[in-house]
Parts: sequence; C-alpha cells; structure tokens
Amino acid sequence: MTGMGEVKLNDLYQEVILDHNRRPRNFRKPEGATHYSHGRNPLCGDDYHLYLKVDGSGKIESVGFEGSGCAISKSSASMMTSFIEGKPVKDAEALKNQFLRFLTRDPVSEDTRAAVGRLKIFEGVRQFPVRVKCATLIWHALEDALADAGRKKGQVSTEGEGK
Repeated sequence: MTGMGEVKLNDLYQEVILDHNRRPRNFRKPEGATHYSHGRNPLCGDDYHLYLKVDGSGKIESVGFEGSGCAISKSSASMMTSFIEGKPVKDAEALKNQFLRFLTRDPVSEDTRAAVGRLKIFEGVRQFPVRVKCATLIWHALEDALADAGRKKGQVSTEGEGK
C-alpha cells in the first residue's frame, strides 16, 4: 500500500520532469563550443547534440543541447546542463559517474543517492530498462564530449546498451 506522502512526492517528481521537458534549460548551441558529442538512441528516437565551452582552467563556462526526444531524455538533458554549467569539469565528471551508477547499478548506496541530489527524481526510471537509456543518453554524450576535447564529431549511441 502506498502512503499519501509518497503519492504526492511522485506527483512532484513527475511535475519536475514534465516542466524540464516543456521548458528545457540550455536548449541552444552556445557560442565558441570547445567540446561536442552527438547522442542517439535509435530504439526510441532520442537524438541530441551536446555542446560545452570549457575554459583554460577546466571550468564549464557554457553548455547547451539541441535535438529531440522523449520527456525523460529531454528533462535529463535539461537538468544535467543546469547542474554542470559553471562547474569544473572534474565535478561534472563526478556527477556523471554518480548518476550513471545511480540508474544502472543495484543496489544503490546511500552515498550515491546523496551524491545525485535532486536527480533522484529519475529513480522511478530504474524499473524500465528502455527508459534508463533515455535518461542516461545525454550523460553518455557528456562522457564522450569530455573524453576528447579536440574531436568535433563525437557520437555516442545507446543501441545495444544494457541496464
């Protein structure tokens, strides 16, 4: 039996995801991007371009994304870009690692749950492996974009990727 507080919390989580889907943050191509990746999920049609502008000290000055996809993928991209903009690359990489661990590993430690903070709203996605790919696509694109700063034509795909 589900408690009334849990139902209201689930409604709140859904509303946050829907808000980021309707009004995605950083849905643009920033000027002077230094890092790029193209993320594609052929199973459900999610297709995003991720752009980062990283300064000489390793700080993400600007971040944006363009493309289309389901509410889960777009809200994940919107939230990710909001959380990493203005942060050092090492902090963005740490958050990426924690988020991927959070959605793809069982059991999830309390440390990992704490590290992802407000991104816990995607916890319900864990029950649906196909949707996990939607939520993690942009995070894999971030990993790809940061792996090789000089490469402008990076592409990542979630095809064949398991939970």
